[in-house]
Amino acid sequence: MKNIFSIFKKKPLIIKYKKLHPDAKPPKQGHYGDAGFDFSVYSIEPIKGEKAVIIHSGICVEIPYGYQGELRARSSVHKTGAVLSNGVGTIDAGYRGEVKGVFYLNGNDNPFEIGDRFAQLVIMPAPPVKYVEVEELSESERGENGYGSTGTK
Repeated sequence: MKNIFSIFKKKPLIIKYKKLHPDAKPPKQGHYGDAGFDFSVYSIEPIKGEKAVIIHSGICVEIPYGYQGELRARSSVHKTGAVLSNGVGTIDAGYRGEVKGVFYLNGNDNPFEIGDRFAQLVIMPAPPVKYVEVEELSESERGENGYGSTGTK
């Protein structure tokens, strides 16, 4: 197996993590070259009065400034009927709390068990940005055409 870092001639981006409990599972890459690292269920917290749960990983991460983490439900979660409440959760570089997700329960009241992989964290660049107010924006081919502007098929 080739080392992906030698292919791209880059050093790996280091993401420090801390276990909140010795039994928490560390982030794990499923296959060589996968973009996301899987996070596993450490504990499940029902949300009173809602058909939803907070899934705790028991892991905190330190994402370097200039990057952000996108917490995405794993593709296999569709089998459970659970849905990550915000689709993709953004973890900013300055956040040092636990990686966790709120899942709405559609059908199965207990879709996860301790140790199940529930989400993946993908690290993405997040360059410094400054918004500047202007009188006009440049022309583009798309212009102001929005929803469905490229057709339905």
